[in-house]
Amino acid sequence: MNVKALIKPVAVLAAVFVLLLALSAGLAPTAAENAAAEQARLFDTLLPGGAPFTEEAYNGEDTAIAAVHRGSTGYIVETVTAGYAGDITMLVAVDFDGAVVGAVVREMEETFGLGAEALSDAGFLSQLIWSRGELAVGDNVDALTGATVTSKAVVKAVNSASAFVTGADVSSSATEWGG
Repeated sequence: MNVKALIKPVAVLAAVFVLLLALSAGLAPTAAENAAAEQARLFDTLLPGGAPFTEEAYNGEDTAIAAVHRGSTGYIVETVTAGYAGDITMLVAVDFDGAVVGAVVREMEETFGLGAEALSDAGFLSQLIWSRGELAVGDNVDALTGATVTSKAVVKAVNSASAFVTGADVSSSATEWGG
């Protein structure tokens, strides 16, 4: 094959690559601004009237806590707990009095139709709102049908967030099989 015949297609591909790279770099600030705006809307929904929020360093021992955001009326605590099929990332809003005022599952890989119901099952999630202190599946929280491990993971996340705000010690709330 002739080398001269390859020069033009390679030059076109290189120009397209450079153009896409420039577009990506130019749109990066817009993507960051959109993500920040989405986070602000979500935080305002979880803890109404709590803005402005500032991220605080978390140096505690609770491995379920990934990030802490302090607002004017409470905290939004990002948690990561082990579910049945993978990690469950949640945002839990707790006011300064220790009441859970909002919770949302941000990411999960649980079984469709079972554990994945933790994303949207109003009956399950409503058990967590306005709670104070340690929750326990089978005691003061009814598990999602067929998703006990997922239910325990969500409850552990809420307990961790509540304990952070109140200064309580989260003893176990295990999500291990049989725990």
